[in-house]
Amino acid sequence: MTAAAQTRTNQDLWEMDRAHSLHPWTNFGPFEREGSLVISRGEGAYLWDAEGRRYFDAVGGLWCTNIGLGRREMATAIADQVERLAFSNTFVDMTNDPAALLSARIADLAPGDLNRVHFTTGGSTAVDTAVRMVSYYHHANGNPNKTDIVARDYSYHGSTYLSQSVGKRPGDRVEEFRYKTDGIHHLRCPNPYRRPEGMTEAQFCDDLVAEFEALIARVGADRIGGFIAEPIQASGGIIIPPDGYLKRMWDVCQRNDILFIADEVVTAFGRLGHWFASLAEFGVQPDMITSAKGLTSGYIPLGALIFSDRIWDVMAKGGERWFTSGLTYSGHPVACAAGLKNIEIMEREDLLGNATRVGTYFETRMKELEALPLVGQVRGRKLMLCVENVANKHTKDLLPDGVNESKRISNVAESMGLLVRPIGHLNVMSPPLIITEQDVDFIAETLEKAITVVTDDLVREGVKLG
Repeated sequence: MTAAAQTRTNQDLWEMDRAHSLHPWTNFGPFEREGSLVISRGEGAYLWDAEGRRYFDAVGGLWCTNIGLGRREMATAIADQVERLAFSNTFVDMTNDPAALLSARIADLAPGDLNRVHFTTGGSTAVDTAVRMVSYYHHANGNPNKTDIVARDYSYHGSTYLSQSVGKRPGDRVEEFRYKTDGIHHLRCPNPYRRPEGMTEAQFCDDLVAEFEALIARVGADRIGGFIAEPIQASGGIIIPPDGYLKRMWDVCQRNDILFIADEVVTAFGRLGHWFASLAEFGVQPDMITSAKGLTSGYIPLGALIFSDRIWDVMAKGGERWFTSGLTYSGHPVACAAGLKNIEIMEREDLLGNATRVGTYFETRMKELEALPLVGQVRGRKLMLCVENVANKHTKDLLPDGVNESKRISNVAESMGLLVRPIGHLNVMSPPLIITEQDVDFIAETLEKAITVVTDDLVREGVKLG
């Protein structure tokens, strides 16, 4: 921290931020009234605010601080690379040492023939590139009209104009913005908890697959070029699809020459105990994987679109085409050096194994919260879980949005030293992969206390539960 920053009080920082910053997803009313929590330091899974209060970060930054904060060897690797080569462009026919090494390392870890890597600045730009590559591939393969993309309701794929148009999370669609609609189709969210009454999970799966097939029949397989899916829908509510759903959707794609894009910006690099979750967890070999977040554990912004040799071969056929997509910071040497060191740390410390072992315990402890009257369901896998709050456990009815119970729960938890993320009627958790069973106990016990406090407050306020 600079000397100037050290002389600033928490109030100074709070005021400067409130006066000058437009945050991602700013909610103007609360922001202008309350400002922001100013975070000044991080170590491992803990954060300290500008007044010295400590918090366990069960949010993991934004699904990303996988190896934990404050790693000296990460700082050294980044600093060494800055001194050696702080920047070098990778356009057309230039590269740099870390970019070449990291692309080969990712190809080694990725499933099947996903041996090609296009570096981006994050998940949104990786998805943006994937959607554009669908059109490029099919055009090069003699199908120039095969450009439409199919996604799902409650999906989140990023915040560029194109990636936010492909995603369809209700809270992201505001009337002040416009979105691309031509050539983008959305299927129902595969949420078993919210399936139609009287329908088994297997029947629900059949219905979802039939919906995809009907869309193809209506629009035409000659027009649909790609299907994009998060293996587990993250910001849309930690939605784990019905058993067999992803594999069957992949089968439909195979029969209709539709590229399967696995959006693993959240699930890749250890969150479910695998480098990549599509094949290892769900038995699907995608044509493309988008990644970011855990690729550098948030130390430096970096994303990567990983795609198959088959796609490369079609795009490169003839040798005279230009792939006119990329970014100034694609393959940034400092970011790629961070990615290489991040993977080295994860392997050396067996953080995938830890995510599996402690993640299983995390699932068990969090499931105990379903005994609380406000909790409808705890769902997720390994280190990617959420609590869905409901007004009635039997009907699954939600509380009115104005009650804001999830934000109230997160506020109480914050006062007890725990950060969880409120999204709609959910409290979401994605802690670092270094988490211990003792940390899990703290999360479970603290969140239970916070939910109980808010439940009691709601009852006193006359809110009807159950």
